[in-house]
Amino acid sequence: MTTTNQVSGHLTVAERVARGRAARSAAPRSSHAGFVPAERRPDPVGVLEQQAVTRVPELVPIRYGRMVESPFRFFRGAAAIMAADLGQAPHTGITTQLCGDAHLLNFGLFASPERHLVFDINDFDETLPGPFEWDLKRLTASFAVAGRANGLDDDQRAAAVTEAVRVYRERMQRFSGMRTLDIWYAQDDADRLHVLLPDKKTRRRTSRALAKARTRDSLQAFDKLTAVVDGELRIVADPPLITPLGDLTPGTEYEELGGPVRALIADYGRTLSSERRYLLERFRLVDVARKVVGVGSVGTRCWIVLMVGRDEGDPLLLQAKEAGESVLAPYCGSSRYDNQGKRVVAGQRLMQANSDIFLGWERVTGMDGMLRDFYVRQLRDWKGTPRPETMTPAMLRLYAGLCGGSLARAHARSGDPVAIAAYLGTGAAFDRAMVEFAEAYADQNERDYEVFAKAVQADRVTAMAA
Repeated sequence: MTTTNQVSGHLTVAERVARGRAARSAAPRSSHAGFVPAERRPDPVGVLEQQAVTRVPELVPIRYGRMVESPFRFFRGAAAIMAADLGQAPHTGITTQLCGDAHLLNFGLFASPERHLVFDINDFDETLPGPFEWDLKRLTASFAVAGRANGLDDDQRAAAVTEAVRVYRERMQRFSGMRTLDIWYAQDDADRLHVLLPDKKTRRRTSRALAKARTRDSLQAFDKLTAVVDGELRIVADPPLITPLGDLTPGTEYEELGGPVRALIADYGRTLSSERRYLLERFRLVDVARKVVGVGSVGTRCWIVLMVGRDEGDPLLLQAKEAGESVLAPYCGSSRYDNQGKRVVAGQRLMQANSDIFLGWERVTGMDGMLRDFYVRQLRDWKGTPRPETMTPAMLRLYAGLCGGSLARAHARSGDPVAIAAYLGTGAAFDRAMVEFAEAYADQNERDYEVFAKAVQADRVTAMAA
C-alpha cells in the first residue's frame, strides 16, 4: 500500500494542503461512488471459516447463529469481508489510525476518567493505520444496512449517510485550522448534545438515555453478574454465554485452572502508569468466567474478572479479551507492535479522547499451551449503547452526524487533518459519492448474507441461537 505519512511531520500547511489535493489525482472523490466486486473476490463464507480456525470451536456456532439473524447482524460480523473488499480497491493513500470496524454500533456513551459522560468510538479490535476513507465507508454502509432493516426509504437512508459524511467533512475543515493541542483536547461531552437536538421530545428522550447510561456502571454489572454461592462471592453461570472458569474443565482445581488468567491480571499491570498500577494492586482477584461478547468477536477468548477492594461491596469488574491480527493487516501491513493487545490499546489511546484508566495489555500462555495476546479494560463504566431499530428517520440522521463528527475527531488526532480536509474540499462531491457507495455496499452485504444463510441451511457451517 502506497500512502502519505500518517503524521505530517514538519511540512508547512501549504505543503500539507498540496498533499491532500494531489490525492485527488490518484483517487478522485467521485471514484468512491458505487461498489464493484473484485474479479477474484474471496468467498464470504470462506473468509468467516478462516477466522474460525483460531477461535474457540464450541463458540463459533453462536457467532454464526447471531450473524444469520439478519443482514445487519451479518454486516456487524463481516468486518474481514469488507476489509478484503476495501483492500482490493483504489484509495486515497492519506493515512490515519483506523478503528477498522467503524459501524454505527461501535460508537456510544461511556465515562471519562474525570467522570464525564462522553460520546466516542468504543471498539478498537481491528485498529491499524490505513486510508482514512475506509472507516467512513464502513460507517456509511452500516447506516444504509441499518436503514433498510428499519424500513427506511431511499431518501431517508441517503439523508443519514449524507449527514454522517457532511459532519465529518465540515468538522475536519475546522480541525484543519486549529492548533495541535486544541485538537488533542477536543472531546464530545454528552451533556452538550442537547444543543444539537431539534425538539423537546427528542431532548427528553435523549435525557432519559443519558440518565440510563449513568446507571449502567460496574455496580449494576456486579449486581447482575454475581451472587454469593456457598458463602463465597462468585460470577453467576449463564452457559454458554457466561461460564465460570471452574466449569470449563471438570475435575481441575480452581487454583491450577485459573493460573493463566491470574498471571494475565497480575502481569498486565506493568503496562499501566505507576499510579494506576498502584490502584489495581489494591484489588484482589475473586473469580473468573468466560464470556461471549458481541457478534464479530464471538469465539475469541474473553474473560470477565471479578476483583474486590476494601470488601465485597467494593467490586472491580475487568474484561480480558483476546486480540488477534487486525482484519486490515493483509492490506495495510502488519502492526508495528509485536503484541496484538498492545496494538489495540495503542490505537484506542490514539483515537479516543478519554480511555479507560485500567486499559492495558499482556501476553500469556493459555490453557491450551498457546501464547495469546490480550487487552484488559473495565467491563462497564457508564455505558450507553445505541438502539438504531428504535430510531425515527430524524433520530437516525442525527445519530449519523454524531458518529461522523466523532470519527473526524479521532482521525484528526491521529492523522493529518489539513491533508484530509484539502482532499475532501468544501463541496458535497465526496458526500454524494459516499451515498452511492453505501447503497451499493448494502446490496453486496445482502448478497453475501444470502450466500451465508444458504451455507447454514446446507450445514456447511453450524449456527446456534444464543
